[in-house]
Amino acid sequence: MTDVPQTYDETGAVVHCQLFYVNDSQQAQVESLQSLIAEHTLPIILDIEVATEKLTQRRRQQLSQASTQPILLLDNKDKLSWLSDGLSVAPEWDKLQRRVVSAGRKSELLLQAAKITSDSHVIDATAGFGHDSLILASTGAQVTMLEQQPLMALLLLAEQQRMSALPNWQKLMSRLQIINADALSYFANLEASTVADNATTIDVVYLDPMFPEDSYQDSKTGKGAKVGKHMQALHQLARPPTLDEERQLLSSVQAVVKQSMQGQGRVVVKRPQFAPLLADEPASESWHNEAVRFDGYFV
Repeated sequence: MTDVPQTYDETGAVVHCQLFYVNDSQQAQVESLQSLIAEHTLPIILDIEVATEKLTQRRRQQLSQASTQPILLLDNKDKLSWLSDGLSVAPEWDKLQRRVVSAGRKSELLLQAAKITSDSHVIDATAGFGHDSLILASTGAQVTMLEQQPLMALLLLAEQQRMSALPNWQKLMSRLQIINADALSYFANLEASTVADNATTIDVVYLDPMFPEDSYQDSKTGKGAKVGKHMQALHQLARPPTLDEERQLLSSVQAVVKQSMQGQGRVVVKRPQFAPLLADEPASESWHNEAVRFDGYFV
C-alpha cells in the first residue's frame, strides 16, 4: 500500500474503530476479529454495536459523515469491509478466483517481472488489499505481506481467515503471511538479522507505493486510467512518500535482497504507466501495458 500514514494513525497511536454487525448470530465472528487483533498485536480498539437500521447506501453515507472514527462493517455473509466515504471496500479475494487460477507469465505482467517459482520467497512490502500478493502466491511461492496501516492489516487477516474456510483456497492462504509493519523498519531489522543469520532467503521484494492521483494520467494528453474505489480509499489512509523516503526505501530493500541472494535477486516496483521512476532510479528492465508499468531492479 504505502509507507507513510496520514489520516487515522499518523502518530502510531491506538486506532479506535466502530464495528457494526447486522445480527446477534455473528457474536462468534466478532469474537474472532477480537482474537485476530490480540494475536497480531494490532493497535486497534473496536467500539462494537449491532446495526439497528438496514445498511442501505444512504445509511452508509450518513454513518461516514457523522463518524470521526473509521467504520468497519461485518455483513450477513461475515465479510469485513471498511466504510470509506459511504462506500464499502474490502479485499474481496474470492472475486479474483478466475484471475488467480489462470495467472501465468503470459497473462500477468507482474509475474513476467518477478520471474518466481514455487521455491521462491517474496515480500510484498506494500500489501494494500492484497490482490497482487494473491497473484504472486498463485505460483506456489511463499509471500510475506507487509501492511503498515493497522486497519488494512485487520481487513487482510480477516479475509485470509474467511477464505481459509473454503477448501479450494486453503493451500493458497497457507502461503501468505500477513504482518502489520512499516517497510523501512521491517527491512532495517531484517538486514541486521541477516548479518547474524545467513539463513534468510528473499528472492524478490515487491513495492507498490502510493503515488499522486494524477500519476494515472499522461501529463501531455490528460488521458489515463481512472482511479478505482480501492485506490481512492487508500488515499484517505496515506500520502505518497517523498523523494527522500522513496530513496531510503529502495536503498534498504536493495541492500536486503542483495545480501540474501548475492546478486541473483530483484526488486519489482509497480507504477502507473506515466508515473516517474521510484526514487528517480533507472530500472534494469521494465514491463508495461496501457495502464501500468513494472520496473525491475536486479541486485
